[in-house]
Amino acid sequence: MTGSILSFTAMAVAGRDMLAEMNTFELMLYRSFIGFGIVCLVIQLQGLGFSQVLSHAPLLHVKRNLFHFFGQNMWFAAVTMIPLAQLVALEMTNPIWVAVLAPFFLGEVLTRVRIIAALLGFTGILIVAQPGLEPVNLGHAAALMAAIGFAMNTIYTKQIMQRDSVNCVLFWMTLSQGVMALFLSLPGGIPWPATETVPSVIVVAATGLSAHFCLTSALRNAPATIVAPMEFMRLPTMATAGFLIYGESIRVSVFVGAALIAYGILLNVNRESRTARAARQPKK
Repeated sequence: MTGSILSFTAMAVAGRDMLAEMNTFELMLYRSFIGFGIVCLVIQLQGLGFSQVLSHAPLLHVKRNLFHFFGQNMWFAAVTMIPLAQLVALEMTNPIWVAVLAPFFLGEVLTRVRIIAALLGFTGILIVAQPGLEPVNLGHAAALMAAIGFAMNTIYTKQIMQRDSVNCVLFWMTLSQGVMALFLSLPGGIPWPATETVPSVIVVAATGLSAHFCLTSALRNAPATIVAPMEFMRLPTMATAGFLIYGESIRVSVFVGAALIAYGILLNVNRESRTARAARQPKK
């Protein structure tokens, strides 16, 4: 989780630098194709062959990558429009959206705890954005759209990981999103990164992979009740980066709203964990 937190922070800073000279589609193009090369190299070094990228659920990969591509473009757009702390606080609603949408896509029950968690999350959104008191711009909308896109990505990833490997997911993620980004970038021409931004290009591509790898590894090696609270450390980390690098103010309201969102998520995680433990216990 520490690796995941550092990866997302580095990706936000490097992405903001790159977006000064290119749009989000062009950024995703470089990120995806460099990431694709890294994934292929890792598979080759593992010596297991490319047979592991043959998917048992190709349609799920298509759905997952469409939503993830949408969410990632919205995330990079929001990076340039709102403070990093606000972006993370709004993005943290991802698990809330999963809890709300899962009944429709996974057939799960919309329980009372999930409804309470959703209400706490949406209250937290209002505290973070403060509509009517602070100017609300397209960056806030983009951050929320990113959270919804990532939530749908989570739902489809949950289904995919029952059949395919992490390497399979990363292979098709980088390849398909690279093709989508290429198609959307061609009409305006594809700029070559300036010499000073080449390191940022490499950082965005590498951290885009390492963030997913670290988060997936964390969920495989520790229960969600441990992983979820650590995810909230992204907020102070991003807020500190925004303050030190860009001089962004650290607002108390952002942390208050994020705390409500986090509390709603933890309520749901604890409830799900108790339900899972009860299901594993032998019946008397």
